Amino acid sequence: MTVVSYPAAARQDIHERLHGHDIADPYRWLEDASSEPVQAWQTAQDELWSQVLGTLPGRERLAARLAQFQNAGLVSPPVWREDRQFYLRREAGQEHAVLYTAVIAADGTTVEAERALIDPMRIDPSGTTTLDNWQPDHEGRLLAYQVSEGGREESVLRVLDVSTGEDVDGPIDRCRYTEVAWLPGGKAFYFARRLAPGEVPAGEEQFHRRVYLHRVGTPAEDDVLIHGQGLDKVNYYGVVVSRDGRWLIIDASAGTAPRNDVWIADLTASEEATPDLQVLQEGVDALVGVRAGNDGRLYLITDRDAPRWRLAVADPANPAFPGYESWHDVLPEDPEAVLGNYALLDGPELDRPLLVAARTRHAVSEVSVHDLATGTVVGDRLALPGLGAVTGLRGRPGGGHEAWFSYTDHATPPVVLHYDARTGATRTWARSPGTVDVPDIRTEQVAFPSADGTTIRMLVISRAGDDQAGDDQAGNDQAGDDQAGNDKDAGWEPRPTILYGYGGFNVSLVPAYSPLTLTWVEAGGVYAVASLRGGSEEGEEWHRAGMRERKQNVFDDFAAAGRKLVADRWTTTGQLAVAGGSNGGLLVGATITQHPDLCTAAVCSAPLLDMVRYERFGLGETWNDEYGTAADPEELGWLLGYSPYHHVQGGTAYPAVLFTVFDGDTRVDPLHARKMCAALQFATSTPPGQRPIVLRREGDVGHGQRSVSRNVALAGDQLAFCAAYTGLAL
Repeated sequence: MTVVSYPAAARQDIHERLHGHDIADPYRWLEDASSEPVQAWQTAQDELWSQVLGTLPGRERLAARLAQFQNAGLVSPPVWREDRQFYLRREAGQEHAVLYTAVIAADGTTVEAERALIDPMRIDPSGTTTLDNWQPDHEGRLLAYQVSEGGREESVLRVLDVSTGEDVDGPIDRCRYTEVAWLPGGKAFYFARRLAPGEVPAGEEQFHRRVYLHRVGTPAEDDVLIHGQGLDKVNYYGVVVSRDGRWLIIDASAGTAPRNDVWIADLTASEEATPDLQVLQEGVDALVGVRAGNDGRLYLITDRDAPRWRLAVADPANPAFPGYESWHDVLPEDPEAVLGNYALLDGPELDRPLLVAARTRHAVSEVSVHDLATGTVVGDRLALPGLGAVTGLRGRPGGGHEAWFSYTDHATPPVVLHYDARTGATRTWARSPGTVDVPDIRTEQVAFPSADGTTIRMLVISRAGDDQAGDDQAGNDQAGDDQAGNDKDAGWEPRPTILYGYGGFNVSLVPAYSPLTLTWVEAGGVYAVASLRGGSEEGEEWHRAGMRERKQNVFDDFAAAGRKLVADRWTTTGQLAVAGGSNGGLLVGATITQHPDLCTAAVCSAPLLDMVRYERFGLGETWNDEYGTAADPEELGWLLGYSPYHHVQGGTAYPAVLFTVFDGDTRVDPLHARKMCAALQFATSTPPGQRPIVLRREGDVGHGQRSVSRNVALAGDQLAFCAAYTGLAL
């Protein structure tokens, strides 16, 4: 490696006294991306990254293989409106998925051939525009859709006439993260929109949402304010209108807090512009999602008194409605599996209404069928292609005997499966359209104790056929809860390994088709995914065991996962890389500052790293229920206990670190990575030619969706970096 020094970065004598703590912040000047010193420093870092990138062997080969795996494409389950279906599909070679529609009669014949409705590349051939959300009206004649540019997720809402493909309404701006709830007939919908910048205090432009009623074809300035005035400025709102138009349901959560307030209005008893909203849940430390069934009852999926979730029903005709005492379980909590989604099947072809439920057991999906009246299981679980993840479970809104859902695992590109309740048969409805040569891989689930004795699980993926565990399992077999991997064959040698984690915001890391994972494993590496506290792999208690004052549990779990990989001879500390993004970037930052000798390399993408000031930037203030707030003396103590930027120690031999940031990121400001990169470059005792600390910056892209070619370029650089410093031969 030819790197001999890092770009100069002034260390300023900046100290802040906060709740009795003297907090040093020598790189605060790197927060202002528009300043000339920061731009000069960033340009020097760009040059350093380019220099390091040019020395990474096998990068082109990795990127080429990643592109081949990406060519599998994708397909989504259909959204039905009468006989019209809407679905996403990305063909091999396409940069973005395209939204299609078709009309299929009940007997399966095609009434209207498939045609594209929204193709992001036709809107913007540069590939920087993304389709963020879409919602057809109840009749399937109009479609509300939202797009944003440059990765900034500043969605603009328009309405399209499905028959002509032409826009008939919009654009309406400030619609980031909103749902659209159509009234029957397609003449109006409810949605959430931020107040205009001039109506809110400076620095709060990303907050202050309200729920409005919009009449199609009228100016957005004439929209009717429905809800949100005087409520928490960081509230996110969900809106739903029942298919029959009777029920308006609005929920609000303060940022990402794991609780919501819910209101309901009977639109047959009040005007749509002045709905009489009644409290369904308020001030309760729990989440509930509400759906109106075709039987006139309300179905409530909730973690209230059920951390692994349950499904309840409430009858609006009950005198106790909408009180909690009117809720009655249809599907009680399973003590070992987490309820994720459900579909109601109530077609006239069936002798009784049924409920199809998707759960995860230790992050692996299962689908069961139940009698809707009693919750009793009907028949065996649905046959799935392997040990993977089920998403998008849905039926027809008007009722029927069919359900669709998406399935994927580490070796299987997404497929859409169809369940017919008349016959009990499950078949493939659609496959991802591309053809790929997926390598034979083996997945094991390993269980191990964390620092406090809590059992943690981890999926370990490697090439099938390599000499490894002595039980001769192959392919996608899973070892369950045993301590798989302890007994390696004599021919097994520890391999370069990437350990990935997230551990936050109730996000579950489930098996999924990943070109990055397949490329690494095919090249001879091992890829491990840890199910850390803070996620939802074991329900809401698991989430809360890794948030706020318990956040250190997440970092302990991850370190234990790394030690398990070493102890079981999957790898060595000199061959181990750790990786994560966003909240997972915080995880990586905490790992390399708390356990700098655990690994030899780290990939830290779009990270949170300065936990004292994180609330001041991007969407940070919406996350203080997950982490805590520096405004509170006790909670500041939690944050300072692990904040990676504040735990960088001079003279420490840190791993090679690749920070990846995106100029369009409006969630996590790249300033976190800039400050941490400068701090590590100053502090590390390892020469930059041996374990460099570098910053990869990318423009016109943000925190979320991106084009396929952008994904390939980013993943190729990350894998090449890991390969170079873990010793993976390419």
